Formats: sequence, C-alpha cells, structure tokens
Amino acid sequence: MITVNDQQLDVLFDRLWPICRSITGPGISESLDILREYIPIEVKCVPTGRAVFDWVVPQEWALERATLSTDDGVVILDTDVNNLHVLNYSEPFFGKVDFETLSAHLHTDPDLPEAIPYVTSYYAPRWGLCLTERQLAGLRRDAEYIVDIKTKKFDGFLRYGDITLVGESSETILITSYLCHPSMANNELSGPLALVSLYSALEKMPYRRFSYRFVIVPETIGSVTFLANTPEDEIDQVVAGIVLTCLGGPNKTVSFKHSRRHWLDEESAIDDFVEKLCQYDKALYCERDFTPTCGSDERQFCSPAVNLPVVQAAKTVYGDFDQYHTSLDDKSFMRISSVVDSVDKLLLMLRGYELEHRRLVPKIQGGEPMLGKRGLYPTLNSTLTRKMSDDVVFDGREQLNLILNVISLIDGKRQLSEIVEKLNTPFRQVIAVIEALLEKDVITYE
Repeated sequence: MITVNDQQLDVLFDRLWPICRSITGPGISESLDILREYIPIEVKCVPTGRAVFDWVVPQEWALERATLSTDDGVVILDTDVNNLHVLNYSEPFFGKVDFETLSAHLHTDPDLPEAIPYVTSYYAPRWGLCLTERQLAGLRRDAEYIVDIKTKKFDGFLRYGDITLVGESSETILITSYLCHPSMANNELSGPLALVSLYSALEKMPYRRFSYRFVIVPETIGSVTFLANTPEDEIDQVVAGIVLTCLGGPNKTVSFKHSRRHWLDEESAIDDFVEKLCQYDKALYCERDFTPTCGSDERQFCSPAVNLPVVQAAKTVYGDFDQYHTSLDDKSFMRISSVVDSVDKLLLMLRGYELEHRRLVPKIQGGEPMLGKRGLYPTLNSTLTRKMSDDVVFDGREQLNLILNVISLIDGKRQLSEIVEKLNTPFRQVIAVIEALLEKDVITYE
C-alpha cells in the first residue's frame, strides 16, 4: 500500500480528477482500482436489474466522447476537454439539428455564466449537453449543428468499495463517502481523499476499541445497494457512522449534520458526543439539524426502516458555495490542505469518541504520580498542542494545572465528556492530556 501523506493525497487527486465517473460504469471501476492502491478495499459487484429495496440496480453507462460542432466541422464542445459537457447518463445521439431542436437538450447555469453545470438523468432516458451561458450566447440561432454523443448502456454491475478495520469490539463505526461525480473537487473528491487518509490514521491507532467499516459508494443508489446487500447482523453492529462530503472548501470548521435519531429525540451516542464537542470546541466544529430534504447518503442510513445513528461531516457544505455542481468546483477552490485539516479535526473527534467509551482508571496508587520523571512536569513537551495549536496556548503552570485536574478526575467513574464539562475545557486539550497520561502509564483504560 502507498503511505498516505499530503503529497500522496495530491497525487491521488490528480489521478482521479480527469475520470468521467457516474453511478455505474468504467469511470467508477477505474476510480475504485486506483483507490485500492491506497486502501485495501474489496470491490463488491451487484448485477444490473437486481432489486435493492424499492430501487433496481441500473445498467452501466460509459462515455466514449461527446462533441457539438458547427455544420462545417468547428468543434464547440468536447468532453475530451471537459467531461461535464455531456449530460451524465445521456443516451447516445448523432445527427444534424437546428438551434431550436438543439436548445431543448442544452443545459446551462444562468447565475454562473462561466460555469459548465453538472446535470444528470439517471433514470429517465434522454440525451443532452452542458455548456456555459457564454457558450450558449455564442451559438447562432439560424445555424445547424452536428451532435455526436458516443455513449452506451449495458448490463453489468454496480460497484462499491468495502473494508473493515477490526477493533477490540464488533461494535462498528461506519465511515463512508460517495464516488460517482465526474471532474469536481470539493463535492466529489474531498470525501474519498478524507476517507483514505482516515483509514491510514486509524489503522495506526494504538487503542482502537471500535471496528471501523469504510465504504465507498455511488451516491444514493450505492448506499441503498450496500444496505440491501449487507447481512442484517452486520448492519446491527453499526453503532455510529459518519458520511464524508465537501471537506475541502475554505470554511474553517467541520460541520456535523445530526442523524434522524437526534431529530426525533431518540438515543444516539454519536449525536450526543457531537453536540458536546461543538459546545466546547466551537473553533473547530459546528452542528446542523437533520433534514431528509437535502444532503448525502445519511438520508439512506437514517431512513425510517434503517434508522442508524449516522451523522454527516462537511466543511464548505453543498449548496452553500456558488461553485457547487459546476466546473468551477476545481482544485483552485478545493485545497488539499483543507482536506488534511478536515481529517485532523475528524481524527480528533474519533480519538475522543474512542476515549468516551473507555473506562479510564489510574495506574498509580498511594498519592499523586511523580510527573517529573515522566517528562510531564512542568511542560508536556508540546503534546498538548498537537495539530490544533492555533488557539491552544499554555504556559507551564496552565499545563500543569490541567494535567493535575485531569488526573484527579480519572477514577473509573467519569467519561471524557464529564471531565470536559467539569473543567469547562475544550475536548482537544483534555484528549491531549489523557493520551499523554496513557503513553506515560500514569493511567490506563478498561
């Protein structure tokens, strides 16, 4: 496997970017094959025509090339230049048409005259092309045009990636993202990049209580297919989940959309933890209410008959940036550094969630532990700050006071969140202290 660092994520982005993906077809197959070099996913295949709950797995769709030309051969649009120029899942078409006929099959975004919109027609057969408003304005109304859309649909499979990191418990945290859009960055590639990076980090976690199941699917139909194709006892093992989407934009905080359980005031440990995390670490996290009317695959995982405690994590959220679902959602908008920052914040959240579900107990009996011989007095050798250092600044006495307070509260009776609440201190600071105390054998967990 390739070691995942910032540079490798950048390379991975560049490899995935030009591929014309859809919910099925060679684009997603090629993309999953690339991801397998970074994370050992098993590619699962579900055949065309199979019923998956109320849905049916569609035929595969493949694009060879689509062009729009003048009748004298001047190429106006070409998917070899930008794969958003074709209506995703378009029927094949070849012919000479006048502007009036052509215009019924053209799609633009009037609010963004320089953007090619991303438009799909998965379940209703039609042909179409997408272009900018400026390109549309340049078309002559009295001319004829050659449309050449080389696509095909065929029986095959819907494919998705699936891999589990086994922990001490069969209780599973589901981490999932979608991979089905063509060349878009924040709304397409930031989620899979974050998923790969989280896998790499969690694989090395020394105290992994939970198992982690990583699933990469085509959006909606893929999560429905995963749920329908996975044994019920495995679904029952899912005690929490996070859908990763739009994690590479310019916003600073990671935003959690709550699960349906939270919306209905039902029990959900991950929603409770997220709520407290957003309360005490406002510089890093914020929260949104659940809604079934928009979002990503959390709508399927939280649907009434499934009702899993699955939240969604985003940074610059879909619909809240003008570039959404257009050609302007590119690498100049989505930064690899922003994805890495999101991963750091999500990893901090998961480290905390792991500790929240541990019974923390002291190892030193008969008085306070001697901190000096463990390098914990009077400083923590910068362990406190880790990668969240922008607003975590302590002098030596503040560090010592926090260490002593945390030690005094670790008696096997309190969860991480109770310690945070008692001290009115951000999770990131308490987590760093607890991890340092674990490393130095001052405390342990059960």
